[in-house]
Formats: sequence, structure tokens, C-alpha cells
Amino acid sequence: MAYIGNTGTTQSFSPAIDYFNGDGSTTAFTLSRTVASAAQVQVIINNVPQAPNTAFTVVGNTVTFTSAPPSGSGNIYVYYTTINSATIAPSQGTVNTTTLSTGGPVWDVNSNLLVNSVKYLSWTTAGRPATPTAGQTGWNSTLGQLEAWNGYVWATVVGQTYSVNYLLVAGGGGAGQGGGGAGGLLSSIATVTIGTAYSIVIGAGGVGGTGGSGNNGSNTTALSLTAIGGGAGGGDNTASGSGGSGGGGGASGSGPYAGGSGTAGQGYAGGTSSTGQGAGGGGAGAVGSATNGGIGVVFPSGSATYYGGGGGGGSRGGSSTSGGAGGGGGGVGSGNGTAGTANTGGGGGGGAGYPSYGTGGTGGSGIVIISYAGAQRGTGGTVTSNGITTTHTFTTSGTFTA
Repeated sequence: MAYIGNTGTTQSFSPAIDYFNGDGSTTAFTLSRTVASAAQVQVIINNVPQAPNTAFTVVGNTVTFTSAPPSGSGNIYVYYTTINSATIAPSQGTVNTTTLSTGGPVWDVNSNLLVNSVKYLSWTTAGRPATPTAGQTGWNSTLGQLEAWNGYVWATVVGQTYSVNYLLVAGGGGAGQGGGGAGGLLSSIATVTIGTAYSIVIGAGGVGGTGGSGNNGSNTTALSLTAIGGGAGGGDNTASGSGGSGGGGGASGSGPYAGGSGTAGQGYAGGTSSTGQGAGGGGAGAVGSATNGGIGVVFPSGSATYYGGGGGGGSRGGSSTSGGAGGGGGGVGSGNGTAGTANTGGGGGGGAGYPSYGTGGTGGSGIVIISYAGAQRGTGGTVTSNGITTTHTFTTSGTFTA
């Protein structure tokens, strides 16, 4: 806007003179105002004008003379020659929409600040504005996300992210005489984007073999991650498989047979077999032994639920074997192995081999668990929420939408 006279940020000129008493020794005197240079004051001693920057200098509010002025009462005076400027602030409550230029901020009838008709407020789901306008945006503290009114419904503003904890377990390996290896297990924290749909694929357990090796379990995928299916348990003179966790070595009169390898960060190797005894499959928490499956991993921490246990080896005689928690137990004599527990990724228990072949147990299917702090934000799977933590559990393939 145009101005007549001084702008709205300054006050007008106010003349002033400072008087000082010389004493013949003092050279520095304090002014009542701060000035930018000696050119902004006129200094006179005993009615004689002094030359700026020659007879005196000024820094801030201090004038310093080259020589001490003589003694006298009020014989030194400083005359200010420039405007005394000061910032002007409007009184509180005096600015309104009519005094602001076009494009400035405005307020609604409830005194809420709007910029370009978008209100930046925070509300709960229950406390959303009763009569929103199209484009009105705010932070939903119940859902923990930014949302906007599209004229019909409240829609999530896409592009936002949040953190989730996840557990991915692949399908366990099917047993031969050696126990099946557990499905690969991944557990950590990931960042998901609000409004994005993530495909969830649950791996199936591998089918057990009769006399020969079993079959590897299938991979589980979610959140751009892949848990590798468990390795197959070895059969009579046939090799065990590598996988998320390796399958146990097969029983044979000409043994021993080494177990299959596990995948780094997902599981452990299967055990090495002995004559007449299939080895245990590797687990997510430990290597399979010469008889029993490797132990799985507890999730969540502090719970009693294990995932990724290796299957126990089959025995041609003697005692039965056990799988790691979640893995199937091995058969004895001509007995069949036990299947790995469904949705734990447990390896199948090995089938026995004397006087006839028992069938190795099928590996347990995989699982995906996604959890995050606060109330429910995403959709998909079986949802449980206590307001503090929300969990999405997928026991079959599906979609998680963040």
C-alpha cells in the first residue's frame, strides 16, 4: 500500500541534544542514542564545532574525542541530525481480514486460521468437523494420519508413512527320513506408505516323501521381503534340501549324510544323520541335531508362541524324536512322521525306514504378522487392536493396505 510520510515501520524525527561536562582528562562520553556514524551528530565544545572523524569518532552510543575536552559545565553538547527510527507493531486484536491484502490468511467463523481455504488443525475421529468444506485438511490423532475432506468422505492424504513391526515365516520343508527344515523367518521393522496396497503371499509347507527326500516349502512374501521355504528332509541315500533352514540328513546304512544349509538371517542348517537315524531339520533358532529338530523363535518377545521349528528325524528303531517347537516329530520303525504345525513354518517330522518306509510329515504353512502402535490404520488379514497396538495376521494370502 502507499504511504504519505514515513512508512508504517518508522516513527518521525525527534530532535535531541546531549550535554556533558568536560574535566580536562575524560575522552569518552555515553550518548542517549545509538547512531551509525559520526556524520549523524554535530559536536560542539565551548561553542566551537568539532570535525567528525578528526576531532572525535562515534561507535554505537559512545563518542570519543582525540583530545580530552577542557573543564567546563555543559561546555560539550551533541546535536542529533538524523531520524530516530523505531519499529511499530499493531496493537493486539486490531488486525482483521479487512486490513490484510488479498492472498493473506483468513479466519473462519470459529476463529480457526485458514490458508488458501485449508484449515490446519488436529482432531480425533469422533471430533472431526461437523460441516467440513471440500479440501479441508487436518491431522487425525486417532488414526495418526493426515486426512482431507473430498466433498463426500474423509480421505487419507497419500504419501505419508509410518513404521510397522513384521514377522514373515515361509512354509516348512517336507520330511524324508530326515526332518524338514523350518521355513525362513524374518522379523524386524519396516516403513509403509499410507494408502499403498502390499501383496501378502503365504508359503505352503512342502510335501513329505516316502523313502526318498521330501519337498522344499514355498516362499512367503510381504512388504517387498521374501522368506525362503524350508529345505526338504533327506531320504534313503538321497540328499536333503537347503532353504530358509536346511533339511536334516537322511537315514541310511551307508551314512552319515549332512543336512542342508540354512539361509543367513533366516534359519540354520539341518543336522547330520547317523546310521539308521534321520537327522533333525534346522530351525529358525538353532541347528538341527543328529536326531531332533532345531528350536524355533518366540514371537512376539515374551509370548509362548514359537515359529520356525525344525522337524525331528525318522528312526529305523529305538525312540521317537521331537521337532523343534512348531516342528513335527519323527516316526519310529515303519511309522509316519508328524506334520509341522500349520502357520508356524515348522518342518515335517521324518518318516521311519524299517522294515518298510514311513512317509515324512508335511511342513507347516507360513504366516505374516504386521503390527504397529496405536489404533487401526491399515486393512487386511485378521485384525486385533486394543488401542495401544494393532495387529494384522495373515494365515492365507491377501493384501495389506497401509
